[in-house]
Formats: sequence, C-alpha cells, structure tokens
Amino acid sequence: MRQFSTEHLVVLALTAAAIVVAIKAPKALPPKALAVAIGGAFAIEFAVRATDGSWDWGFDLPLHLSDVVSILAPIALWTRKPILVEVLYFWALTASLQAVITPDLHQTVPSVFFFTYFVTHSGAVVAACLLVFGLGIKPRPHAVPRVFAVTLAMAAAAGIGNLITGGNYMYLRAKPSQASLLDQLGPWPVYIVVAAAIALVLFTALDRLARSPRC
Repeated sequence: MRQFSTEHLVVLALTAAAIVVAIKAPKALPPKALAVAIGGAFAIEFAVRATDGSWDWGFDLPLHLSDVVSILAPIALWTRKPILVEVLYFWALTASLQAVITPDLHQTVPSVFFFTYFVTHSGAVVAACLLVFGLGIKPRPHAVPRVFAVTLAMAAAAGIGNLITGGNYMYLRAKPSQASLLDQLGPWPVYIVVAAAIALVLFTALDRLARSPRC
C-alpha cells in the first residue's frame, strides 16, 4: 500500500485549494498566469534533464499522457480553443489526477523535479477545472468519442515510441514502479484493456458532470 509523505500531502492539500479557487473564484486565477507557470515548469524540467546527464529517450519524450497534458494545458489556457479544452479536461481529470494522487516519482524536496512534476500535473488539473467549471467552456456534443479516439491515437504513438526506444510510455509495457491504480487491474496486457474501458466510463461521467445544471 502506498505511503503518503508529508510533502505529498501538502501538495494534495494545495491542489485541492487551487481547484476550489478555480471553480468558485476564477477571476483570482488568471488563465495566462497559470499557463506560464505550467509551461515554465515543463521547460525547466526539460532543460535540467538535458543538461545534467539524466535525459533518457525511453522516459523523457512527451509520450506519457500526463506529459502531453502539461504541454497542452498552457496552449488551452492561452487560446481556449474548444478541442484543446476538451482534451485537457478529459485527460487532466483522469491521467493527470491519477499522477498527482499516485505519482511515479522518486525525487522529493528539495529536488527541482519534485516541484516541476507537481506544478505541471497539479497545474493541469487546476487548469481543466478553471476552463470548464470556472469559465464555463463546456465540452461540445460528441466530445467523449472524439477525445477517446485522440487517446487511442496517443496510445498508438506511445507504443511506437516504446518499440523504438525500449521505454514504457503510457505504461504499455509494464506497470509503474510505484503503487498505482493499474496494480488493481490485472496482469499485462489485461490491465491495458481494462484501463481503456475505465477511461471511456470516466470520460462519459466527466462529460455528464460538465453538462450538469449544478456546474
């Protein structure tokens, strides 16, 4: 069973607080400022790995779903284009949220990677809540099959990346080394199929939540 460190619990509390602000007081969280924070953190992590010798072609290409979200979130925040908001919403509140709750992260404070990891991943979750619930940019009709198709295409790209680099993008070759939801979904490759089915169910639930009159 996963043990939550004090640092991780603090991050979870700050993320929850930021989500509340994004939904209840969106004017207090300027989208472009959040975009700069997420994009800046991603750029810093990229630069550090590229210069300190820790860069790994099997890990550091943007082929994990949550890494793509970290790139997508600033663009969606800046442009507010419907398709980008839809993909961000469904991916951030599934993949990125899981990455925040059960991070596959081996560094802690004061490592720069601890901070960049959570600024990008938690930031994406907050960005999705800000755009959809705070600013009211709802998913359009047929958003679920549209984004699910994009997700399958992303998985195909990650699979090709795994074949070329020997990596484990989107955890298609093996489960994360840290405890995660995938541990409960059966052995390889069963957990991949089950995870895809769960993703479709979650996308549908998130779509209904966004369209709820209470939201």
